[in-house]
Amino acid sequence: MRLMILLGLLAFAEAAQAAEPITGQWITADGKAVVTIAQCGKVVCGHIIRVLAPTPNGPPVDERNPDPKLRRRPIQGLEARSGFTDAGRDWRGRIYDPEAGNWYKSIVAREPDGLKAQGCVLFFCRAQHWKPAK
Repeated sequence: MRLMILLGLLAFAEAAQAAEPITGQWITADGKAVVTIAQCGKVVCGHIIRVLAPTPNGPPVDERNPDPKLRRRPIQGLEARSGFTDAGRDWRGRIYDPEAGNWYKSIVAREPDGLKAQGCVLFFCRAQHWKPAK
């Protein structure tokens, strides 16, 4: 009986643990952009603050967006991380991929040398490692 109570308390303590903060400025895995992740009201969100990969046709736009009205908006300044909440060991929300024009479920966790950012479709997730911007 005591063992069950102890196990229950340990499980509760682990579930109550907060995820390590993910706020800051990060370089995406492909090195194409800098994203600022910050508090946005009750949730955490992220905006592309700088595009690092130049394009020959001028500033990149959201040309693959499924909404034709949004295809001319600039990538720089775009909200690309939305609705992240602390899920204990990681942060859960949505991530926008302007190269695909799609939003995906996302799981982000702090690692010793950066962030592990995952975009998920159904049960399949693709992980990327983001480094801190200097």
